[in-house]
Amino acid sequence: MKGPLFYSKILLFGEYGIIKDSKGLSIPYNFYNGALKVSENPSPEAVKSNESLRRFTAHLEQLQAEQPELVTFNLALLQQDIDRGMYFDSSIPQGYGVGSSGALVAAIYDKYANNKITVLENLTREKLLQLKAVFSQMESFFHGKSSGLDPLNSYLSLPILINSKDNIEPTGIPSQVTNGKGAVFLLDSGIIGETAPMVNIFMENLKDQGFRRMLKNQFVKHTDACVENFLQGDIKSLFSNTKKLSKVVLNNFKPMIPEQFHNVWQNGIDTNDYYLKLCGSGGGGYILGFTQDLEKAKESLKDYKLEVVYQF
Repeated sequence: MKGPLFYSKILLFGEYGIIKDSKGLSIPYNFYNGALKVSENPSPEAVKSNESLRRFTAHLEQLQAEQPELVTFNLALLQQDIDRGMYFDSSIPQGYGVGSSGALVAAIYDKYANNKITVLENLTREKLLQLKAVFSQMESFFHGKSSGLDPLNSYLSLPILINSKDNIEPTGIPSQVTNGKGAVFLLDSGIIGETAPMVNIFMENLKDQGFRRMLKNQFVKHTDACVENFLQGDIKSLFSNTKKLSKVVLNNFKPMIPEQFHNVWQNGIDTNDYYLKLCGSGGGGYILGFTQDLEKAKESLKDYKLEVVYQF
């Protein structure tokens, strides 16, 4: 048995902000993917994944018992496949902010949900919100509170524009220019990040009025502007707003940025060679970079591994 592939995702803009109703833009990233599999001779990773799926199934049983009107699953078949040794075979790095649990949730929903909403239907806003609600409850097993966006992105394999919590739509993004000088890239921090503790720090900070004010007047404002600039292909404004966003994040989200990257972050702002922002909840994993001159950014960051995600 081998199921269809589900891809990783990158939230270009909107991390943390979407909790407070900023805009967001999430794109599938096909470089990493995962699929459900059963193998004759499972590796130690496969055995570990199988055990994790077993625990996840208990969560789905509970979810179905508590909210049968939201979603039900063919739990007998799922249990049977797990007993046969099914696991999630994935190249998506865990704790890197590119949606490893999202792809797994999408794969399980695709195979085992009853009356599932399929990608081929006319995806009305109601259907998208319903999918997001289902995925949010399913994914909460992995890190406490989930928006459901990562699995949604993985499931649809389409860029998703988040206008607000209750308003999301698939969107088109400007096509890539394969030899473009400008680029969005991933920078590997070499540290595994954990989502739950980072989200807890953020929730704690929200109790502070000054932090809330900064979020609304600076963070959300610049995030919204970046999303609009990116979708309109307005590169000049995009970089001006990304620089502002990068500064706000460095000044107000320090715990989410691994310490050894504070100077690297500042250096990008000072030289304009690149601007960095959080990828996912931060604390490690990938850091997202934007540059108008990829060669310059590579030179500046020659001690680090860069992975290009998008060129323009």
